[in-house]
Amino acid sequence: MSQEAKFSDILASSVHDLKNSLQIVRSLIKTLALEYANLERPEFRVLDFETARMNSCVMQLLILYRLDASHFKPLLEECRVLDILEEVGCQQSLQIQLRQISFTVECCDDLFCFCEDTLINTVLVSIVNNALRYCRQAIRLSGRQQDDYVCLCIEDDGPGFSSGIMAGTQGVKSSELEKGNTGLGLHFASTIAELHSQGQRRGFVVIDNESTLGGARFSLFLP
Repeated sequence: MSQEAKFSDILASSVHDLKNSLQIVRSLIKTLALEYANLERPEFRVLDFETARMNSCVMQLLILYRLDASHFKPLLEECRVLDILEEVGCQQSLQIQLRQISFTVECCDDLFCFCEDTLINTVLVSIVNNALRYCRQAIRLSGRQQDDYVCLCIEDDGPGFSSGIMAGTQGVKSSELEKGNTGLGLHFASTIAELHSQGQRRGFVVIDNESTLGGARFSLFLP
């Protein structure tokens, strides 16, 4: 085994351990936040948000490593879109409660898509984390059929995507990196979307500032 391969394996193992530790910390934060809910301590909101961000980044890096190392292909199964969206909301419930965010899910009961739901969940949780960072009072998740694709959409009422992020096809600008916008979430989302294919059609991602709430809109299209 080469030195580079050894380092990659050690790094992946370390990231996995970090992920497990973060999950324990997040569980403790949730327990304490609920126990002291009547005190309205903002520190719990900050702790939960920042650990959620770290956990999301770690998950993305770990999955990207596995994809690169093993040429992994997703196991596509028929999934109910409403279940996927509601699970994302459930995972973000503490942050939504602490920040008193209006969080809505809109999707018909009989909309299904073929995907690996674990990967799609990781994508959506990452984007919702970003929306929680910038939104003012509201986030909206929705699912709909659009031509030959199922579109999963996340909208917020924040300031919208910056011009640097919108021009992400040319790489993340240094000004965005200084703001903490690495572009990892969108890169990860695009990578996972493209892994989902039906015939000649592949999944893709679209970002714009045409949210019905007035802010950013992220759309994931699955064939």
